[in-house]
Amino acid sequence: MALIRDRSLTGSHPDLHGHGLRLRPWDAGSGADVDTWLRGMRDPDFRRWNTPLRPVTDRASARESLLARAQSALEGTSVSFRIADARTDTALGHIGVNEIKYHLKVARVGYWVLPEARGQGVATRALLLTAHWALTQLGLHRLELDHAVGHDASCRIAERCGFSYEGTLRGAVFQEGRHDAFRDAHLHARLATDPAPDPEPAGPDGRNTGM
Repeated sequence: MALIRDRSLTGSHPDLHGHGLRLRPWDAGSGADVDTWLRGMRDPDFRRWNTPLRPVTDRASARESLLARAQSALEGTSVSFRIADARTDTALGHIGVNEIKYHLKVARVGYWVLPEARGQGVATRALLLTAHWALTQLGLHRLELDHAVGHDASCRIAERCGFSYEGTLRGAVFQEGRHDAFRDAHLHARLATDPAPDPEPAGPDGRNTGM
């Protein structure tokens, strides 16, 4: 069972614990956090499936990116978490609740996992923890998740975490490495009223997610 330590709502900086993970806000003032963020953004697998509007290519742009996320958290439009092992605090990846629209009680979630942490159920465990928080403590009704068509690992993670496939969004995301061409995306969503998924995902030694 996940333990949620919440300092909730708009402009908050929650600290989430559960499923062997600790999720806490990224710190733009931490050199280690900046380096981890840069490494994640420059990872070839991340870049294959994601094309940020503002590329992160060096420590300066990585810090700027984290500062922008901190500002969004203060404004209540997103919350970005550093995923870490609960015992060692080793950084494992990122998960964020983005585009929060409190008047509609809806937001979007996105995540990535560092190469050395893949295949251990990290994305699944982080998504279960974050979705539970967003749909209960944050008070959202609908949480959406989309990914480029062909990213089968993300499809499996979404469905394992109770995010039902709802259809294909045509030309919804950028092509790899381009801002002038588009590709289709799969849309998944989970509602606060949906049945809860299995609360016991693959443990730290699991090999069933691909992420």
